[in-house]
Amino acid sequence: MNFDLSESIGILTNTPSVLESLLRNLSDEWLYSNEGLDTWNPFDIVGHLVHCEKTDWMVRLKIILFEEDKHFKPFDRFAQLSESKGKSINDLLLEFRTLREKNIAVLKGLELTCDMLGFKGIHPSFGDVTIRELLSTSVVHDLSHIAQISRVMAKQYKVETGPWVEYLPILTK
Repeated sequence: MNFDLSESIGILTNTPSVLESLLRNLSDEWLYSNEGLDTWNPFDIVGHLVHCEKTDWMVRLKIILFEEDKHFKPFDRFAQLSESKGKSINDLLLEFRTLREKNIAVLKGLELTCDMLGFKGIHPSFGDVTIRELLSTSVVHDLSHIAQISRVMAKQYKVETGPWVEYLPILTK
């Protein structure tokens, strides 16, 4: 499938609702269980998405479009572990929704053209990256973390599924 800005905006717009439907008002056991040492739980993942809204894709898009120096700052993939302290899942979900809505409004207001999708920034690890790649990655990043949350939660019932575990690849892969 080729990148489509309108379709991408649709996925990015829907992510807060998907997360709210999946996580709002669940018990701490669901929200803070993970897959083992040094893995993230659903709370951590939502905190990570909040941090991304503040410091990653939209900041980098603006660097490409408006800054003379096109170099991106390195991204702290673990900042949420300290930034989310003292917050509830409902706090994080609301913060994510608010930030995402703002970022989508900005994105739509930029009126990106097909030519603009080829404009480049400089990633600290990858070198040149395009707006098309940045926005595609943002969509896949959302979907990846939705899948991660589903996998982490599903694994909490791995033992409870008994013999059906062999028919549930989310529990075995």
